[in-house]
Amino acid sequence: MTTDAGAPWLVAGLGNPGPEYASNRHNVGFMVADLLAERIGARFKRHGKAQAQVVEGRIGPPGPAGRRVILAKPMSFMNVSGGPVTALRDFYKVPVGNIVAVHDELDIDYGVLRLKLGGGDNGHNGLKSITKSLGPDYHRVRFGIGRPPGRMPVADFVLRDFSSAERKELDYFVDRAADAVEALVIEGLERAQSTYNS
Repeated sequence: MTTDAGAPWLVAGLGNPGPEYASNRHNVGFMVADLLAERIGARFKRHGKAQAQVVEGRIGPPGPAGRRVILAKPMSFMNVSGGPVTALRDFYKVPVGNIVAVHDELDIDYGVLRLKLGGGDNGHNGLKSITKSLGPDYHRVRFGIGRPPGRMPVADFVLRDFSSAERKELDYFVDRAADAVEALVIEGLERAQSTYNS
């Protein structure tokens, strides 16, 4: 799967809309998207054709080396993220190989990143929905949140805010995840993996 150098990139931060979810572990994709938008110097606006908020801009060096990017936050709730992502892909004519989903990942320790292309959904309902719509051949930036403690159900764990201990490092980890997205788009998957798949 090669990426199309001339085509735009679509970076979808996954989460749930609404202030009650804003600080949940499940919303770390939104947090990364918000930081990327801040770096571009633009604000999210509701998209007319998709149930999503978007920012259009460029990342990387100015001029032709910079990449055109659409940042998106699906406003459909996590488990039906595929609809908005597919609508944005169609609207902006983004090849699947230029799509990046940024999401929380239970099977990775807190704050650890893993970048990959394709693969399964690992029980993540947002990925499941996107894969059902697009197939599996899109990029993922997986942000580790660790496993729930004791016998806490997974659904309760992901829909809780980060703990006070986790919040001390959260800004740093979100910043690093935003760096990883930029590296993936500008330098390609292998170089980004060598830097960020710690």
